[in-house]
Amino acid sequence: MSIKTKLFAATALSLFSVSALTAETITIATVNNGDMIRMQGYTDDFTAKTGHKVEWVTLEENVLRQRVTTDISTKGGAFDIMTIGMYETPIWGANGWLVGLNDLSAEYDAADILPAMAGGLSHDGTLFAAPFYGESSMIMYRADLMEAAGLEMPDAPSWSFIAKAARKMTDRENDVNGICLRGKAGWGEGGAFITAMSNSFGARWFDEEWNAQFDTREWSDTLNFFVNMMDDAGPAGYATNGFNENLSLFQQGKCGMWIDATVAASFVTNPADSTVADKVSFALAPDTGLGKRSNWLWAWALAIPAGTQKEAAAKEFIEWATSKEYIDLVASKEGWANVPPGARTSLYNNPEYQKVPFAQMTLNSILSANPQSSTVEPSPYVGVQFAAIPEFAGIATEVSQEFSAAYAGQQTVEEALAKAQAITNEAMEAAGYR
Repeated sequence: MSIKTKLFAATALSLFSVSALTAETITIATVNNGDMIRMQGYTDDFTAKTGHKVEWVTLEENVLRQRVTTDISTKGGAFDIMTIGMYETPIWGANGWLVGLNDLSAEYDAADILPAMAGGLSHDGTLFAAPFYGESSMIMYRADLMEAAGLEMPDAPSWSFIAKAARKMTDRENDVNGICLRGKAGWGEGGAFITAMSNSFGARWFDEEWNAQFDTREWSDTLNFFVNMMDDAGPAGYATNGFNENLSLFQQGKCGMWIDATVAASFVTNPADSTVADKVSFALAPDTGLGKRSNWLWAWALAIPAGTQKEAAAKEFIEWATSKEYIDLVASKEGWANVPPGARTSLYNNPEYQKVPFAQMTLNSILSANPQSSTVEPSPYVGVQFAAIPEFAGIATEVSQEFSAAYAGQQTVEEALAKAQAITNEAMEAAGYR
């Protein structure tokens, strides 16, 4: 072997050794939503570019929240990246539980993140989680069934119109429910939906002195309206239906309307998965004329728990998964309708994406949600479908369980609201708010 050949071989071996030494295996906890499952399918692209490998822990939404909250609060160290949202991020960032992301590369272009998303994922000016996708909620409906019912959906309908349409579109003989909505217990499942809905009815979780408000007419109106409409026009067992259950029903043609996350639009319009893909139209979430719509604001985002031994590799993954380049990758493989929405300004300025039928309605919905002023009457908290205080998740999980029991007919609406009032006031007093 010549000296030149030996030097080349040694150099190649050295480079390989450095690559092998710096390559990591990172563990990521994520939710079992379609966009996250799609992301897992492209992990090989990340590994090819960086050498890092990924182990996925994919969980149902309620279970994910329990697992990551327990792990980070106990410094368990099970995950290098966690999928969390706008509720957890500023609280955990303030606690010092997350790694700041203000040092991402210039090529990443953090300034391109939609302000509503960056603001909700920051604390004191530091970004603590990067949005994989952002969402509000909106109405997805069967235009053919709406026409058959002799009705025309307004761009910005009222709840009274939705209830009327739901009852007219219901066809029990053919297993068509006029409307499918979340009733599943969990603060981020049915709890998120009913809280956003209650805003439009003039309800709020707390008054300005942190007193619970479930003993008000506004909450009674919200819950009674919901139960009456769902009993008349919703699917059997709606008390246990969350995002994924309703998505399945809608894709099977069993829902006339579904009010849920804007991110679902790509799934219900995908002919590979949805039997009604060519029949779906969109509208803003309903209101009651009080000035607040019933749509939420959320981002599923990627964050790094403080204390991970693989921070550098975790940041590389976050840059890859939430980048403009990842959006282009999905678009090239699956079309623009299937890219993760709601996170970047540049996406909505892209002429190709502007052709997607739900793009503008998604953006309009995101822009119409205001976490700083989500209720008709003044409230002391920030958040649309949650109150951004550490105690909220535990309280709201219990409250949502009482609501789901009312949906299932196990107790009356009045009983559920009385229990919610007691649960919330007791917890807030114990926490020192009152």
